[in-house]
Amino acid sequence: MVALALSGGAVAARAQTPRLITPAELQRLADSTPVRVLDVRQSWVSYLQKHLPNAAWLNIETLRAQNAELPFQLLPAEHYAELFRRLSLDPTRPIAVYSAGDQLDIDATFVCWLLASAGARRVYLLDGGYARWEVENRPLTQAYPRWTAGGPAFRPGEFHPAVASLEDVRSAALGLSGAQLVDARPPEQYAGSAGAQARRGHIPGAVNHPWKDDLEKNDLVLVWKSVEALRASYQAQAITPERDIRPSTACRPPSRPSCRRRMVCGTSAFCAPAPTGRRGE
Repeated sequence: MVALALSGGAVAARAQTPRLITPAELQRLADSTPVRVLDVRQSWVSYLQKHLPNAAWLNIETLRAQNAELPFQLLPAEHYAELFRRLSLDPTRPIAVYSAGDQLDIDATFVCWLLASAGARRVYLLDGGYARWEVENRPLTQAYPRWTAGGPAFRPGEFHPAVASLEDVRSAALGLSGAQLVDARPPEQYAGSAGAQARRGHIPGAVNHPWKDDLEKNDLVLVWKSVEALRASYQAQAITPERDIRPSTACRPPSRPSCRRRMVCGTSAFCAPAPTGRRGE
């Protein structure tokens, strides 16, 4: 499930909004300025075989863990600051993230959201991921990047993830806060006829907007729909920027972005940045 906030509180406002970037745009950006590229494909073997130039591999499972009885939880800010330090990431420099493409880009969107929440100022999500880069016959390599630490580091005190508490969700479900619950899981999980969750179904009052509906096929790969198409789709369900949107249920991550505004994620779900960049070449 994807958790969204089309308007949020002071904490949510601190996060920088990541942008979509096409393969052509990423190549041009890398030609003009140093760009840190993160490969978050699930298989490290895939990274060893081929990856984008100057890309370092990041294991997505180092970013979440069990917390008491709840799985898939965010980790302390100090953990992310140290991990980003090891990767020689600089919050003031461009960082581009990609996953395998198709429906596996959910990992990349989560990492983008996390980086932005930690204070990164220029975060880019590769639209279409590795699959689109490969289909367009762009450069690939087996060389490892030679990054060196330089510039400011990520600071734990600047980690401000836009999250919704259980009380936030409960208030929305009871109609006490005026917030709209959005369940972005597949329709069958929303209906309760499928899913690995211990309790199936959805939170009362939640609107179902499957995240897959935000993607379209383009040259054999899945990419984001245009901002105009996304806006129209959400407006048709009365999911609009002036409303406060809350996650509708706890579910197993990773999750997918579904709108062009910043997002809120729930206590047992993750969310990630949505497209704000321009499309095309």
